[in-house]
Amino acid sequence: MKFKYTLLVLFIAILSYNVKATEIQTGASQTQLYLPLLKGKSVALVVNQTATIGNKHLVDSLLSLGIEIKKVFAPEHGFRGDHSAGETVQSGIDETTGIQIVSLYGKNKKPSAKDLAGIDWVVFDIQDVGARFYTYISSLHYVMEACAENRVPLLLLDRPNPNGFYIDGPVLDTSFHSFVGMHPVPVVHACTMGEYAQMINGEKWLNAHLKCELKIIKMKGYTHLSKYQLPIKPSPNLPNMASIYLYPSLCLFEGTNLSLGRGTDFPFECVGKPGANIGSFVFVPKSIKGVAMHPPHENISCKGFLLRKNGNEIAPNLKKIQLNWLIDFYKADSSKANFFSPFFDQLAGTDKLKKQIEAGMTEAKIRQTWQKDLKKYKVIRRKYLLYSDFE
Repeated sequence: MKFKYTLLVLFIAILSYNVKATEIQTGASQTQLYLPLLKGKSVALVVNQTATIGNKHLVDSLLSLGIEIKKVFAPEHGFRGDHSAGETVQSGIDETTGIQIVSLYGKNKKPSAKDLAGIDWVVFDIQDVGARFYTYISSLHYVMEACAENRVPLLLLDRPNPNGFYIDGPVLDTSFHSFVGMHPVPVVHACTMGEYAQMINGEKWLNAHLKCELKIIKMKGYTHLSKYQLPIKPSPNLPNMASIYLYPSLCLFEGTNLSLGRGTDFPFECVGKPGANIGSFVFVPKSIKGVAMHPPHENISCKGFLLRKNGNEIAPNLKKIQLNWLIDFYKADSSKANFFSPFFDQLAGTDKLKKQIEAGMTEAKIRQTWQKDLKKYKVIRRKYLLYSDFE
């Protein structure tokens, strides 16, 4: 049996070592570093469709190696990544494996003491995109807090941050704390999940200043200068690298009366609204099961901009959030009183950005107001880096 186990470990290691697209080895792919910790233990996983070793899901790999997986905690978009944004993820039984699925998106965002009873290790392996309002870091916070409260260690298998090569945006004012912004970090924080977890612990952001027992399996070959091409889309409306590079800039539009192309073939690659008097690109959002159910301006023709070329050629090298589209659409809007929704301030992490745009401030002047807080954040972040930085 020991020989069979060794062969399986070797096979998965070979499967994961794919150097054709990148020299980066994820934490999950380095099975030899963490399988000894999990062997003979009761394990719970926090994973979605991005938790893979090569072309095989981490759950399947661990099961084939004899690891006892008691349950899977599912974040926003679900265990299989087939739930649209904001759609409640239901608990239940996974049809493929028969493993219990516990939802962490809906009414329950944090594992309970009952959920963790009898669990020896919680394993966290989710691909993030490096923006504060992308909710996987919020799920990470609550999982760490639950682990700390119940004295269960957390094993985090690290993955690249595709937007980890720059820092930008307003730092969150904690009075605007929400599930789309839990910590005083900028919109683009430039941390991997492992680095972010260390920062949560180190800055004492968990309830009652608890500290989670944390073990991180670092990547090999990754630096913050790496331009990593995600092999699997991290959520239904981020289908390609153009959308992922544009996401930190465009997600702010979720707090306006515009559409970001949810319900089209190019979500987060376009922006527009019915009757817009700028732009020439026309699109019609439709309901698409598992991707966008009843998206903004459903079945109504919208006009605006297709930004795919920017996402492919400019955003990966610009190293800053692009505010010009937001400012231009606000200036051109005929009903400015209805342009922003209350959700905008939660996404921005402050009410200042909205007020600055309403006051007619230029992008350059707005950016100047971020610099003091960004400088402080950079000092904090530096303490928790696991990889060579871009500065």
